[in-house]
Amino acid sequence: MGRIKELKREKGKRKRNPVVYLVCEGEETEIRYFKRFRTRGCHIDIIPITSQYKAADKLVQKARATMGHNHPYYPDEGDVIWCVFDRDDNTDEMLRRARQLAEREGYRLAYSNPAFELWYLLHFHNQTSPIQDCQTVIRQLKQKGKLPQYEKSHEVYDKLLPYQENALLRAKKRLETLNEKHQEIICRGSNPVTTAAELVEYLNSRR
Repeated sequence: MGRIKELKREKGKRKRNPVVYLVCEGEETEIRYFKRFRTRGCHIDIIPITSQYKAADKLVQKARATMGHNHPYYPDEGDVIWCVFDRDDNTDEMLRRARQLAEREGYRLAYSNPAFELWYLLHFHNQTSPIQDCQTVIRQLKQKGKLPQYEKSHEVYDKLLPYQENALLRAKKRLETLNEKHQEIICRGSNPVTTAAELVEYLNSRR
C-alpha cells in the first residue's frame, strides 16, 4: 500500500498555518475534549470516523483514504495526522496492523487501553493496575472527588485543566514502566495505558 498523495502548494500561494488532523473513532468524548485546544495558533481539524471503521486498523486506513481535497494535507508545511482510538474489541493483530500502517504513513497514534476516559482518570488518580473495560473506568471516574456527574456528552475540559500536569506525569511514568519491561504499548497487554498525554503535550506546544 503506497503513501497517500501529499498535495503540493502552488508557487505564489500564501502559506497557511499548519493543521493538526485528529481522526477519532468517537463522536462525543474525544471531540468535545480536543476541540478546546483550538487557538489562533493551533488549527485543529477533527475528523470523526463512523462505527463501521471502529477497528484500529480500519480507522488508520480510513484516515489515509480521507485526506485529500476535503482535508488538504501538506506535511511539508507542518501538517500532522493523529489517529485517536481505544482498545475496545481490537485484537492484537488489528492493533499491530494499525501501528505498522501509521508508522509507514507517518501518522501518530493516541491509544488508550482500555478507554479514553483513562486519561481523565489520571487527572485524579495514579491508575497502574489493569482495568476491565470502559464502564469500569467510568465508574471510578464518577467517584466522589473526581467527576461524579460525568457523562460522555459532558464538557469536562475546564474541570480537568487544573490537574492536567498531574495526568501528564502519571501517563508518562506508566509509559516509562512499560518500556522498561519491553512491553509493546499498542496492544491489549499494556492495560492500563494512554498515549493521549503525548497528543495533549503536542497540542499545548502548538498554541
